[in-house]
Amino acid sequence: MSGPSLLVFLAIVALVSLSWWFRAKRRKELLAWATQSGLSFSPHSNSSYDDRYPAFGCLRQGHSRSAYNIASGDWNDRPVESFDYRYVTGHGKNRSTHTFSAVILRSDVPLKSLHLRTEHAFDKLAEFFGVDDIDFESDEFSRAFHVKSPDKKWAFDVLHQRTMAFLLASPRFSIQFDTHHVICWRNRRFDIPTRESAIHVAEGILDRLPEYLVREQKKGVS
Repeated sequence: MSGPSLLVFLAIVALVSLSWWFRAKRRKELLAWATQSGLSFSPHSNSSYDDRYPAFGCLRQGHSRSAYNIASGDWNDRPVESFDYRYVTGHGKNRSTHTFSAVILRSDVPLKSLHLRTEHAFDKLAEFFGVDDIDFESDEFSRAFHVKSPDKKWAFDVLHQRTMAFLLASPRFSIQFDTHHVICWRNRRFDIPTRESAIHVAEGILDRLPEYLVREQKKGVS
């Protein structure tokens, strides 16, 4: 093997070894966190999440999807799953692997569809063409968050003044409801404090559901 080829080979070996070391270190840290938090942990891939949670668009991007580094169990009496997620776009030379992290918290109160994320500059252009989100009495909240729901009343009921103040003071995540779960995610992998912050945000929204709304939702399934 010639000098330049040897250097390239050694560089590839070094990169692969470093990548393996970081993955092993991350698994070890997440295992320790899960154990301390009373959660079970599995580093293995699970390809069922897109079918289990079909309403969550972030879990249905691309192809070859799977969750891994999964911590699951009860968190303050609510079932929780915290995980890394990967999916692939393109094929062959155009193939790219994307990763991010998310947490899913189960609600004991039936929910309706709701999707909120950080407001983007592109949203202002979309408004110009008539594609608008839900605006709230709080201008600060409306400027900070892009909110969508097929039921505006539901959005207003969930995102009342106390919940808006909580979200404005909390770390920002993309958040979505299905009928019984809240997912919080970002387009990058979480460190351990960020995993806990995401769980705290999901908890905070559910804990602040108004009593009348909880009664209405539970009555609707009784």
